[in-house]
Amino acid sequence: MLTFILVVLVLFLIPGPAVLLTVTQTAKGGRKAGIITGVGIAVGDLIHTVAAVLGLSAILMTSALAFEIVKYLGAAYLIFLGIKSLLEKTKALEEKPVTDIIKTDPSVSFRQALVIELLNPKTALFFLAFLPQFVHHNGTPVVYQLLILGLTFVLMSILYTTLLAFLTSSIGKRLFSNKNSNFTRWQGKVVGAIYIGLGLQLVLQSQK
Repeated sequence: MLTFILVVLVLFLIPGPAVLLTVTQTAKGGRKAGIITGVGIAVGDLIHTVAAVLGLSAILMTSALAFEIVKYLGAAYLIFLGIKSLLEKTKALEEKPVTDIIKTDPSVSFRQALVIELLNPKTALFFLAFLPQFVHHNGTPVVYQLLILGLTFVLMSILYTTLLAFLTSSIGKRLFSNKNSNFTRWQGKVVGAIYIGLGLQLVLQSQK
């Protein structure tokens, strides 16, 4: 377990989609939105863990069609969010004060993070390939060990994204405050570009 925790900590140091999503949502909607985004990502990881235990994730490894379907659904959703952000933020700036624009509904942050994580086939394959490496044949049921490892990963993920939210919330408040309206005018474009970039990155992913 100690080895597993150390490896996961090293993996967390490598910036990935979870980091980008958490930082983006925190800068845009504040600390609470960032924390809720991290929880959404963690719940998605938990579902992937259960799917790996049940053998459902193996379908993505053996079926190219299933992998492509999930991949393009995830990419389409990310690109949709990106385009929506580009359009809505520009329009909102003309109709609402800045203080209204930076507010984000936590339920929206959670739902978006959950869907994005679930529709990433690489995440499913990661849990399918990563967790079994730390299973020991010592008489303890393999299913039990996989669930414990998955839950440990999820709890560490929540702690990590919460820390990210705390670290970036003060920066987000300064950038998107009334005193920095120029940054706010670019807020939708930056967020939209990040989502679209993640979507395009997902399109380029291969099953191998």
